[in-house]
Amino acid sequence: MGNKKALLVDITKCIGCRACEQGCREAHHQAADQPAKLTATSFTVIEERGDKFVRRLCQHCEQPACASACLVGGLTKTELGPVVYDEKKCIGCRYCLLACPYQVPKYEWSKLAPYMRKCDMCYDRVKAGQQTVCAEVCPTGATVFGDREELLREAHKRIDENPAYVKHVYGASELGGASVLYLTDVPFEKLGFITPPNDQPMPALSAAALGETPTVVLVGGSLLAGLYWITQRRREVLLAENNLLKERNSGDKREGRS
Repeated sequence: MGNKKALLVDITKCIGCRACEQGCREAHHQAADQPAKLTATSFTVIEERGDKFVRRLCQHCEQPACASACLVGGLTKTELGPVVYDEKKCIGCRYCLLACPYQVPKYEWSKLAPYMRKCDMCYDRVKAGQQTVCAEVCPTGATVFGDREELLREAHKRIDENPAYVKHVYGASELGGASVLYLTDVPFEKLGFITPPNDQPMPALSAAALGETPTVVLVGGSLLAGLYWITQRRREVLLAENNLLKERNSGDKREGRS
């Protein structure tokens, strides 16, 4: 776990150019014209808070609540840092949306076969030894990619050298810590950051309750297996029907029928 990666976002250096937004969308083949909020087709956004520009994206928590809430293991915290999603396992329960304290995961409500979507911290690039797209395209160094421990040291170094910074690295310990870290010269709460009452990871809050319900878990396992099959089958049927409709429409056009 010594090579766990992270992002350091220094809000004092962000100029609001939105290169990170556009780079992310291009990398994920998403439309350039998007609302200024996280959606199923927009994984990072720049929010304007007074005269400050604040990046929002998945925090990639050290102990992610979304993964803890997922009934089928569709979300995983990787050894490299990113929290990744396996759509093949997803049953569409949307518990991850409810569990995330940062309100990051989004659902593809408009699709026939919808899935959850969020930032994956460019996991394929990270596995290949590359940096994330957002860090690569940032022209001011407001977003930096690297080893988490090294970025924490760099963040504390900046705080020690510049008294203007708030003397805290957001993401270092909040709710057990995260792989996205922030620096700012304005109190975090004024920039829309949540302020947890303590640093206890979200999954720890439900661990005791889960330990008290072995029977529910055993019975629930069988029910979930059935639900998973039904959900996947429904998706297959919907996609097949949609493809058949497209083929029919295409055939009608070729034959000159309206």
